[in-house]
Amino acid sequence: MATSFPDGFLWGTSMAAYQIEGAVAEDGRGPSIWDTFSHLPGKILGGDNGDIACDHYHRWPEDVALMSELGIGAYRLSTAWPRILPAGRGQPNEKGLEFYDRLVDAIMAADIEPWICLYHWDLPQALEHRGGWQNRDVASWFADYAHLMVRRLGDRVKHWATFNEPNAASVKGYCEGDHAPGIRGRVTALRAIHVMNLAHGLAFEAMRSERPDLLIGNIYNFHPREPASEREEDEAAALMLDALWNRSFPDPQIHGHYPEPLAAEMEQLVEPGDLDVIRRKPDYFAINHYTRTRVRHDPDHPFQVGIVPPTLGTPVTEIVAQIGDRRGRTGTRLFRVVASRQLRVGARLQPTVRPRPR
Repeated sequence: MATSFPDGFLWGTSMAAYQIEGAVAEDGRGPSIWDTFSHLPGKILGGDNGDIACDHYHRWPEDVALMSELGIGAYRLSTAWPRILPAGRGQPNEKGLEFYDRLVDAIMAADIEPWICLYHWDLPQALEHRGGWQNRDVASWFADYAHLMVRRLGDRVKHWATFNEPNAASVKGYCEGDHAPGIRGRVTALRAIHVMNLAHGLAFEAMRSERPDLLIGNIYNFHPREPASEREEDEAAALMLDALWNRSFPDPQIHGHYPEPLAAEMEQLVEPGDLDVIRRKPDYFAINHYTRTRVRHDPDHPFQVGIVPPTLGTPVTEIVAQIGDRRGRTGTRLFRVVASRQLRVGARLQPTVRPRPR
């Protein structure tokens, strides 16, 4: 295993629009599903929401200066779909586009390379009213949004991602109900997975048609899944969660098929030609990795899978992601994927934050 990073390795930072921008009702921005969800009583610890967040929408010059001071080489930002298209489709919001124009120009002026992710979970609420990721039309509207953003920023931004962690958005949002929009179910999860995959493929094609020189990928979240015991039901649960969480997006996007044991259930959702649309050779393969998970059978879960919490004394991060086991390793296995030129690895740790003066 390499003990140092190669020359030319690009260090950077990344964000999610809803987590940092604030200004949720300013300059024409429409509400997202996270605006709605975070204001529902009992959904978010402490009743927190993104109404102000880090106030990046107003304080971005300070933030760019901080990134420059840190000496980072790249900033992977996400654009807010409801800031660009408040209704999710139709007439663009010029003030929203101007914000990202200014931000990208400032990033480049600071000698930082901009990378853009088009979707970090903030579906316009107007589209959720039309069925959200249960509605195949949303895939086409996402492609229109992607084409609009590339037309506006593609002359300066070369690295693009369609989605950040679509597995989390679909499983947490449409299976377990812990994330926006708070839906729990099995079929709803499978439908969200397929429509997001369709959106990726259609957006990939739309972006390529506008600018063939772009480097386009997707950002995946991989958790190695291990059965909690040698019981057959726990082993089956681990295989199911591995397919649901780790493989339901890269498998169809790269190999053109859904993984077992989900493939048979997905057949009812796949229309002729869908997998040809979804399968696209990525220019880079981006990975977020936080932890391993031990899986047990849970009859109350829509997919009969449950996570065993880390044992007492195991080092964990603030989000209870396991750092290491008694053998001093994370338990990570290698993922064999298509060759790619870029690799992004994420870790979310509790930072020490110093307040910035106004």
